[in-house]
Amino acid sequence: MTTPTVEELVLRAAQRHGVPGPVGQELLAESRPCLHLVPIQDLTPDQQRAARPAARTGGLPCLPDGVDWPDGRDPLILTVDCAALPREALDIELPQDGHLLFFVTIEYEPESSAVLHVPAGVRTTQRSATYELDGEPEQVKVYQPDVLYAVPGLAVSPDWRDSPATSAFLDLDGDRDDTLDDFEDAVRKEAAGGASHGVAVQLGGHSSPWQSPPDEGDHVLLAQIHGQSIDRHVYTQTLIVGTREDIAARRYNALEFEQQV
Repeated sequence: MTTPTVEELVLRAAQRHGVPGPVGQELLAESRPCLHLVPIQDLTPDQQRAARPAARTGGLPCLPDGVDWPDGRDPLILTVDCAALPREALDIELPQDGHLLFFVTIEYEPESSAVLHVPAGVRTTQRSATYELDGEPEQVKVYQPDVLYAVPGLAVSPDWRDSPATSAFLDLDGDRDDTLDDFEDAVRKEAAGGASHGVAVQLGGHSSPWQSPPDEGDHVLLAQIHGQSIDRHVYTQTLIVGTREDIAARRYNALEFEQQV
């Protein structure tokens, strides 16, 4: 059976939910491809059978000789295996191999943060969580490791309902918001092949912010990390953005981190 294109998927969902075709086209125009990183239980049975580990939450970092924890000693929250990501799934340029390591405090607004790329084939050593500060022993917080799997998806801009046809559709009566909610949820679920991704890690795409979106102007989303995907007791959202040029050139020190609660 032929897999439908993203446009066909959106327009079929629009028809099922009583949404006019022009509204569906506006959602499509205001969408970007993304990758959801989810635990195995959030995949469908068919996806589980073909699943390949793509990332890990928590744990301790494996770093090249001469490279230590980034300044600030923020915990490692995510390690992404770049070679395990579907190459065609994103419209931002990530490394084709090696690992991306994300260091940031997720319990409260981070004072420092870092993303590091460790190339494939480089000799690495697992770093210890303990260190010395002013002669006193200290320990970095270490989160429970959990394996994540990559699912291609579609991320919709939070501003898509301001588009002309969609605004006109909403003006017809007061019940259209629920219709568009159901339509958007259906599109995002079908784009992810039925996988659950409400509380997850997202690479690329538009952000789904709780406050103002940080991916505006020249800035695009590199990662959106729900605190509960790292520690189920942490109710925050960490958004990491940068320019396409900086992300492609691996100038990760130019990234901006924002935490929302």
